[in-house]
Amino acid sequence: MSALGTPIQGVTLYSFTRAFHGREYDLEGLIRKVAAEGYGPGLEVIGFSSFRGFPEVEDSFAGWFKDLVAETGLVTTSLAVNADIGIHRDRLLNQDELIAYMTRQIKAAATLGFPIARVQISIEPDSMEALAPIAEEHGVTLALEVHADQYASHPRILALRDRFEKVGSPFLGFTADWGATVSGFAPSLIEAYRRRGASEELLGKVVELWDTYYEQGPPADQAEHGKRFGSFIGLAAQNGRPDLGIDFGINGTGLFGPARVDDWLEIVPWIRHVHGKFFGIDENGEEPSVPVRDLIRLLVDNGYSGAVSSEYEGWHWNHWKSPFEIIAAEQAVQRSAAQDAGSRMITDAAEARRTLDTHLAHAVRS
Repeated sequence: MSALGTPIQGVTLYSFTRAFHGREYDLEGLIRKVAAEGYGPGLEVIGFSSFRGFPEVEDSFAGWFKDLVAETGLVTTSLAVNADIGIHRDRLLNQDELIAYMTRQIKAAATLGFPIARVQISIEPDSMEALAPIAEEHGVTLALEVHADQYASHPRILALRDRFEKVGSPFLGFTADWGATVSGFAPSLIEAYRRRGASEELLGKVVELWDTYYEQGPPADQAEHGKRFGSFIGLAAQNGRPDLGIDFGINGTGLFGPARVDDWLEIVPWIRHVHGKFFGIDENGEEPSVPVRDLIRLLVDNGYSGAVSSEYEGWHWNHWKSPFEIIAAEQAVQRSAAQDAGSRMITDAAEARRTLDTHLAHAVRS
């Protein structure tokens, strides 16, 4: 049995998208608030959302950013990069172009001081293998995100895991997104639909349909996923609200993944980063639809000492509560869960920096 892990508390700025887009905070203001209110020390940023001109990064900007991170006592954990092959209107990127596109983003991550680049799920094993020496050259670990509607034991993810094992590079791994292992349709989203005029009868049927799929487990393939997506659209149409059908389908199948917590055991040795995806906190101070306590226990029991970026997704629909208060409450659940598992969450920046370096077995070389 491995030694107990000590996960590092952190947050992704994605959680504060509503405040950022609403211009309540700019990038500097948001980073200072994260530090001042103790959401760190781990700091994750989405490159294209937060850095103008990304992936091009001027040295002067990189210096300003790293000085700000150092001044505020935060620790850069992961930079979210894109693997979108459809960036041109008239054609898709070929393999060489994709590698070049990803290389620019890996260099940007190193320049900004991020030891991990979160890679999107669309990238193939051959591309990940081709990128391994480039990642190693720049000291940036590529952590492919396992995100609903896929899950750790999905054939695509197992193929990637097997390729990582074959390649044997410490610079290839996964980002585990807790949205793949949800245990219920988020009550805050049900409330949002209620505020949009959906009937109680329809909302009850939506929850019942999702619960049915939860009992069946995650979809075996994309055909089954498509069938489930269509069933939510059909349910909305049959109940007089066709305008909500696609929304039900996207969230019911693409945001609330029904795999079980222990499914992560398939890839746990390769988990380099975690998205602590969640959707809200109830009146008891718990996350009602994501088994946060079980997920933290699994990480601790399996010796995970990387960062957990709280990723609050409820901002998409919950405009009536402060995301800052919700995230603080979710992180309290994480800390409590780690204690219950016989460990703790790291909240000291110096300890977080040392622990993350050990977890990744290398330091970023910017």
